[in-house]
Amino acid sequence: MKLVTHRVITGKIKLVTGLHIGGGGETIQIGGMDNPVIKNPLDNYPYIPGSSLKGKMRSLLEWKYDKSPDGNPCKCSQCDICRLFGTSGADDSTLGPTRIIVRDAHLTDGSRDTLNRMRQEKGLLYAEEKYENSIDRLKGTAKNPRPTERVPAGIDFDFEIVLRVFDGDQEVTHLDKLKEALRLLQADALGGSGSRGYGKVQFADCKDETGAEFIL
Repeated sequence: MKLVTHRVITGKIKLVTGLHIGGGGETIQIGGMDNPVIKNPLDNYPYIPGSSLKGKMRSLLEWKYDKSPDGNPCKCSQCDICRLFGTSGADDSTLGPTRIIVRDAHLTDGSRDTLNRMRQEKGLLYAEEKYENSIDRLKGTAKNPRPTERVPAGIDFDFEIVLRVFDGDQEVTHLDKLKEALRLLQADALGGSGSRGYGKVQFADCKDETGAEFIL
């Protein structure tokens, strides 16, 4: 296969509601946060892993086109979803390399400044604490409060998605499918607890590698 070109899509992921993508804390101190967000270990700033973004985009497309009846990723090796997002290396596939590369999304400069001010004023480590409760249905009272860390609404991340175009590829079809995945994600939720209001995002200021507007 011959690589023809790269199409590079950049823009901002704007948090409309708080975002929780778990960091998988290995130790929990008494009275500490037991459900932290993922952060860069070098500076403790939160970020959005490319794997989280890519995985949700793929799953939403598979749900729409009924490509995941057993709850697992599609492995048909025939559809545009498999071509874009890839199939397991163990599969007997002739599709070639995965077409899209989804980079980790890091804070914009403005949002980094906002979180720095929040830390200075409130002492929080670049995130907000939100307590979740379960409800006793018989008594109508809250119980078992559990702190969850969220990146607050109003924070923005820079994102970059690269589409690799090989000879014989239907470039326009792949770009349209990518746009569709981004629109589906805007209508759904990113990260955990989406059904409880977390993870509503909006893609903004999207451009291609020439600087032209990338319209969703």
